[in-house]
Formats: sequence, C-alpha cells, structure tokens
Amino acid sequence: MVKDLNLMTEAEIKKHLDMAAKSPQQIAAAVSGVSDAVLRYKPAPDKWCMLEVLGHLADVEVVYAHRFRQMLADNEPVIAPIDQDAWARNLDYLDTPAPELVALYGLNRHHTVQLLRRLKPADLDKGAFHPELNRKVTVAELLEKLSAHGAGHLQQIEKLKKAATQ
Repeated sequence: MVKDLNLMTEAEIKKHLDMAAKSPQQIAAAVSGVSDAVLRYKPAPDKWCMLEVLGHLADVEVVYAHRFRQMLADNEPVIAPIDQDAWARNLDYLDTPAPELVALYGLNRHHTVQLLRRLKPADLDKGAFHPELNRKVTVAELLEKLSAHGAGHLQQIEKLKKAATQ
C-alpha cells in the first residue's frame, strides 16, 4: 500500500493500470476450453467454484466502476458495502455462461481503465468514506486494489483447475 498517496508516481499509476488492463485477457485464457464440470468444481461447500469467481469478477467490476466515479465526481460520497458471498449466492452466477461473465468483466474493466488513464495527480487523493473501514478510501488506494484484484482471482482459478482435475 502506498503510504503517502501524493507520492504515487506516473510510472506507478501506469503500472497499476497496465496490470488492471491485462487481467481480463488472463482470466479469459485461464478458463478457455475448461469443461462445465471443472467450472463448477467446489473444493468445499462454502468455497466458490470458477463460475462463481467469474461472476464475482464481472459484478465487482461494476462496483469498482461506480466507486471510482463517486470518488472522482461526487462531493463527500459514501461507499455502499457489499456482501460478496450473498451476491454469489443470490445473483445466479451458476446460471450465467462463463463466456458472458468473462466478456462483462473485460468490457467493464476496459471502460474503467480508460477513465483512470485520464487521472490528474490531484485526483489520486479524492475519495469516499468507507463505513466498514470507518475512514476515507482514496482513488490511489482503490487503484492499487483494482490492479491486484484480477491477479488474485487468477491464482484462485488456477488452483481450482488443478484441484478439479486431480
């Protein structure tokens, strides 16, 4: 995590955005040609399968997009927390085809990255109050989370694929 958010360099911003931009292609490659049985494999009843991970990526990308826009445009916004497990249970992730979820993730991520490539240095310190953290979360912090989010789930997908085929 960046300690002094005003010190995030243009090179660091570009690195985060480049990482964020390539995530959808990496996810798409990881699940390409994977059988339905493997997509639905759960290592335990309370753990997500690959299809649920894809649904999470698609939906949370909408959340990221909304939060960035709130932070950049609104005056003193408040972030609405989400329960990602409730979303996975209640939003039909298992009934949505994997290619559709991957496409939604990719399109929304692309649109958000394009917005963020136009950031000005002063935008990095803009933010929103996060009730669960009881503090302001800045654009710079959320950018760091965005850049790492897909990579973390890519590792999860690779582990699930390996476990499902053993």
